[in-house]
Amino acid sequence: MSEDDSSTPQDYQDRLQERHQERRRGWLERISTMLSGEPSTREDLVELLRDAQADGLIAADTLRMMEGAIAVSDLTVGDVMIPRAQMVALPADESLLQLMKRVVESGHSRFPVHGEDKDEVLGILLAKDLLRGVVADNGPASIHSLLRPAVLIPESKRLNVLLREFRQSRNHMAIVIDEHGGVAGLVTIEDVLEQIVGDIDDEHDEAEDPQALMRAQADGLFVVDALTPIADFNERFDANFDDDEYDTIGGLVTAAIGHLPESGEELALGRFVFRVSAADARRVHAFHVDVLGDA
Repeated sequence: MSEDDSSTPQDYQDRLQERHQERRRGWLERISTMLSGEPSTREDLVELLRDAQADGLIAADTLRMMEGAIAVSDLTVGDVMIPRAQMVALPADESLLQLMKRVVESGHSRFPVHGEDKDEVLGILLAKDLLRGVVADNGPASIHSLLRPAVLIPESKRLNVLLREFRQSRNHMAIVIDEHGGVAGLVTIEDVLEQIVGDIDDEHDEAEDPQALMRAQADGLFVVDALTPIADFNERFDANFDDDEYDTIGGLVTAAIGHLPESGEELALGRFVFRVSAADARRVHAFHVDVLGDA
């Protein structure tokens, strides 16, 4: 209260409120200008959103989703698809019992069904359709009667366009075709949404072993996955980082740096030195961590 010795605590609080309102009005004026049709760039919009998060107007998770939504229009199916080698596809000539075993082992709910090779996609089999077919009287005459049409798309299709098509058609999977007409992979609506909201785990996804996320190297440094929960990091290294606002080490360090860091950037937090070892245009993937003291 040094501005005026006669000021009361209420006067001080009023001034703080006025300053907060001025900052808020300034930010709103800036975003209004950008959305009014005047020349602007996507980078300007992202910077504006980050300023809003820094001012406490939007949450960190909201900022990440908004950045992901903006980035989706720059990505193609080829950037996020499951490659052909990793596809779980079912051969049409297998018995229903063998197909059931494959479905149960994979834990997926949708499967491309192919003929003699994976380039001959006959359709998409839903696990629920297979189950209904098996329990029906006499069972299906063949697996072909249970198949749904396969949607074929090129690797170059934009993700925002694909997401709109998924919503309109209510399809959840598409087969990705390369320039020669062969199967390059597949993509699901979950793959697209994860670019916006982050990884989506379901009941079939195995929990990541905390030890696998934090690995010691021969040089004494640790490789720490950016998705390592702060609670697990604290337990492993006897640290006390706060996890009220951020859940992962990646979120904590990125917020402390103040921008999306690039590979090689370093930050010291307490007795830990974090150096970004892997990152892309959307997020940090891993750190090399130097522990200054006994872990």
